[in-house]
Amino acid sequence: MAVKIPAAEFAVIGGSSTYAIDFPESLGLAEVEVLRKGLVFETPYGQSPEFKLFTVAGKRVLTCKMHGWRKWQEDLSRARASQQIFWVFMQAGVKRIIAEGGVGAINHLLEPRDIVVPSDYIDQSLRKDVDLNQGYLLMMRQAICPELHQNLYSQAKDNPLGRAFQRGNYVVTEGRHFESPAEIQLYKQGGGDVVGQTLCPEVYLAREIGACYAGVYLVVNYAEGIVEDWSHDELKELFHNQGQVIAEIILKAIKDTTLEQKCSCSDLRKETMIKETNRGE
Repeated sequence: MAVKIPAAEFAVIGGSSTYAIDFPESLGLAEVEVLRKGLVFETPYGQSPEFKLFTVAGKRVLTCKMHGWRKWQEDLSRARASQQIFWVFMQAGVKRIIAEGGVGAINHLLEPRDIVVPSDYIDQSLRKDVDLNQGYLLMMRQAICPELHQNLYSQAKDNPLGRAFQRGNYVVTEGRHFESPAEIQLYKQGGGDVVGQTLCPEVYLAREIGACYAGVYLVVNYAEGIVEDWSHDELKELFHNQGQVIAEIILKAIKDTTLEQKCSCSDLRKETMIKETNRGE
């Protein structure tokens, strides 16, 4: 029997920063109530990962772990995984999406344990033609929701790990390998501050379904050729021991965010002017 997708206003896409904890239960907050676990849905793009439905301060939130799920799905591309997740969000009526993860520092002023709430992105991935076929022309002039962005930064600026930055360009690369020093220098010259592999195509899919999108990211290493060679031990320690800090930032930001979209995110998509026709016509 197909599992019905529950309604939810908010969504959290779990990345490497909260990979080692059970989000949100690990925080032990009385105001958080987990309603359902292990929700798997059939989508036009294949079977979804497991979702969890919970409430925080009365707001309904859908969440799933992107990292741990794809680790065991070797034949599943990040593009297809993103389509599955965002199709579920669309059916659930999600209008506010928060992402998190670990990033490398391109800007030499950034250090491991700093937290960055990016304000823009540079897409260097190959995942530019990923959509849900909703027929919209997407405008990315304000890719990151200003309200979600501000609420995430407000909660991050006094974190116990280190500094927090509310402006920065996230360079999205394809992976799975890390970048070369020459590539990092190119991204630095282009205005990149941090590098990772997750913000795209998510930011496009969020815009397509009319949802606000923002993310909070923990700097876990220097990018190749920046300051010093990164340490695998330090990377592992950050991934496994600092998840609660990021999780608390996300939950507090959700509490601060209203259900009403006061921004222009949902208006930055228009009906496409080019309609597909059958090849035989």
